[in-house]
Amino acid sequence: MVRLVNRLTHHPPPFLATMGPLERRVATWSERLLYALLLAQPLVGWLMLSAARFPIVLYGPLHLPGIAPHNITLYVVLRFSHTVLAFLLFLTFTAHVCAVLFHTLVLRDRLIDRMALWPKRSRRDAG
Repeated sequence: MVRLVNRLTHHPPPFLATMGPLERRVATWSERLLYALLLAQPLVGWLMLSAARFPIVLYGPLHLPGIAPHNITLYVVLRFSHTVLAFLLFLTFTAHVCAVLFHTLVLRDRLIDRMALWPKRSRRDAG
């Protein structure tokens, strides 16, 4: 949630000149898909466990309330959905990391500086 709030309140740096229009669109939509999946996955898991009447323990006696009616059929559907979302999240994340590695190791266009927590160094500082 913190990362999403940060992303919504701060504009990302511009795309690199080495990225074409299609690649920029794919990068934007894959990032949006990652955020959507990172929000949907735990919500579907919470719904699923609520439908099965499994308690979600946060810490000690602190439990999350149930948000779905007890229904074994609903649990099965949500369990399948949770699995599909997990695979989709894994595939999206893996594709995103592979694209970053391609730009970093093959194109060497310093794309990783666009996502990094560290400040961008100029070429003069690097030498």
